[in-house]
Amino acid sequence: MKYQTQKLAYPYFIAALGLFLVQILAGVLAGTIYVFPNFLSETVPFHIIRMIHTNALLVWLLLGYFGASYFLIPEESENEIHSPKLAWLQLGIFVFAALAAVTSYLFGIHEGRELLEQPFWVKILMAIALAIFLYNVSMTVLKGRKTVVSIVLLLGLWGAFLFFLFAFYNPDNLALDKMYWWWVVHVWVEGVWELIMAAMLAFLLIKMTGVDREIIEKWLYIIVGFSLFSGLLGTGHHYYWIGTPEYWHWIGAVFSVLEVVPFFAMIIWAFYLVYRSGRDHPNKAAMLWSLGCPIMAFFGAGILGLMHSFPSINYYTHGTQLTAAHGHLAFYGAYVMLNLAFFTYALPALRGLQPFNQILNMWSFWLMTGSMTFMTISLSFAGVIQTHLQRVLDMGFMEIQSQVDLFYWFRLGSGVFFLIGALLFIYSALGPVREQVGASSFQTRPKAE
Repeated sequence: MKYQTQKLAYPYFIAALGLFLVQILAGVLAGTIYVFPNFLSETVPFHIIRMIHTNALLVWLLLGYFGASYFLIPEESENEIHSPKLAWLQLGIFVFAALAAVTSYLFGIHEGRELLEQPFWVKILMAIALAIFLYNVSMTVLKGRKTVVSIVLLLGLWGAFLFFLFAFYNPDNLALDKMYWWWVVHVWVEGVWELIMAAMLAFLLIKMTGVDREIIEKWLYIIVGFSLFSGLLGTGHHYYWIGTPEYWHWIGAVFSVLEVVPFFAMIIWAFYLVYRSGRDHPNKAAMLWSLGCPIMAFFGAGILGLMHSFPSINYYTHGTQLTAAHGHLAFYGAYVMLNLAFFTYALPALRGLQPFNQILNMWSFWLMTGSMTFMTISLSFAGVIQTHLQRVLDMGFMEIQSQVDLFYWFRLGSGVFFLIGALLFIYSALGPVREQVGASSFQTRPKAE
């Protein structure tokens, strides 16, 4: 490492991986309830487990972004982080808020809005932590070198903070509530988070391929333009059935098609740069995650999302298991794999080691990716059957559930294998290694920046 404050990333990565494990365990419990409906029904109801599963996902992804920012911004700005003390304060506030939210859910205290269930005071703590973080990294960039990577990253992070503020607005009118609710939920994952994804991938590709920075930045401009343009107006495909004007049908359909473009561009971008570099970087596991991320994001967030984003299809499919299939693969491909790629790249340097346990890490890649793919296929079949029986034949809901029970078993099995893959990743990233040597030999400077 070139800068001492890059070490701030390490505790963030540890906290993120801890919550990653909590999220998966909650997911396996939720999958178990699908096949054994009375499991834990008296102790921890399904809706509480689901809250923990989805909220832990969002929080650990954010912790990963924070840690990645503290690792890459010093190198990009050629400057130490503005205030390490603020970084530690931010981590304490954010982790406390996350634990407080989970504790509240277990006691039945929540706001009830899907994905935004956090109690009001927890949301305030999260907003304070985000504000501290943005001040810290923005001051670091302002005092140092300004690059396209750091500017795009800051744009995405500031966008995430500003749109999170709509979580505090909870109008009595349900249609209005849903309209602004999507300004957080959709704009985060299909808008500003894509900027964070593009910036982090750009940093990894610069470091691992050695391709000229200007070439990578030109691609970054294109991806950012499409992400913002399509992501903001693509929110319209969530407005079909909540009482908004009919013109949203057309806006939602058209811009949903365009939302696929940045994900496809990221695939071409990543593979083109790796091919152009001809460079055999010693951290092959990090390269595998970096190349797998845009591919799985394209299929999960892009193709699966597009399949039921048109009004004529969404009329039948919204709220079915097709939504769950899309959500699982989209989050895994676009953001989970992104964080795991960055952890795989940065943790050897943070621990003062050569790239280590790479075979185990790559096994975890194939286990998690294969499991998530099988889960997505299973949920897609369940969703198609559910859509036909429920929305076309008007069959009773519980009778339909018995018809798709086999696919819920498939989901549970794939969840267990995913958990094994996650444990393997954590062991490969944080576990013991045979020999400890300096990390400087693999942290070589790219050919051209």
